[in-house]
Amino acid sequence: MNGLLLKIRRGETPFYRRLKLVAVAVRSSAVPVPRFLRPVLRLVYHALHGLAVALRWAYAFFFCAPLFTARCESVGNRLRMTRLPFVVGHTRIHIGSHVTFYGKVSIHSGRIFDDPTLKIGDRVVIGHGVVFFVNKEIVIEDDVMIAGGCVLADSDAHPRDPELRAQHLPPTREDVKPIRIRRGAWISGGAQIRKGVTVGEGAIVGVNSVVLSDAPAYCIVMGNPARVVGFAGGAGKPNETAGGSGD
Repeated sequence: MNGLLLKIRRGETPFYRRLKLVAVAVRSSAVPVPRFLRPVLRLVYHALHGLAVALRWAYAFFFCAPLFTARCESVGNRLRMTRLPFVVGHTRIHIGSHVTFYGKVSIHSGRIFDDPTLKIGDRVVIGHGVVFFVNKEIVIEDDVMIAGGCVLADSDAHPRDPELRAQHLPPTREDVKPIRIRRGAWISGGAQIRKGVTVGEGAIVGVNSVVLSDAPAYCIVMGNPARVVGFAGGAGKPNETAGGSGD
């Protein structure tokens, strides 16, 4: 059978080339949908889609949310999620009210401190694929939006000294620095917030940016490393690092 398929794929003879053309035509074709069947098929589509949505909601509401709530130190009202967050380590997790987790969210902690803490305020929205590396403390204040694929890490995960890395030792306590995202900030997709950074109130972090120093309130930072490129309302466009004043 494998030899026959190879001959067809290679088109070794006119007969096999014709078979290959037929196979390609069948593979690239689509089943025609008569106009009179479209309302019925549309109804079936919406019914299946609605059933899938209902099953996902029931799974999140009756299974994921209670399990995650039990894992947390405190949880406010109306926690919403679509999947069970993936938690590794002994992070102390505090969740505010009206918090939404879209898709998979991961929370990791190491053995450096006894009580690494993740605090998430009210009305926070966290997108799919967001990862928190919490070795000391990460604080997300109220009304923050964190888009999908973002990474927030309060350490570099490994020591800078190559000899210490070779021994698979964690970073020193001095190399772990808390992160704070202040009220109303927006972290765009794929951005990274690194150790010791404070993102100011109402600030915007651009897509795929790497923030290594503090971002002022209501600024817009972009790039790797992130630099201030403007402020809310379009005031100014200084060419400074995220921690610069723009003067």
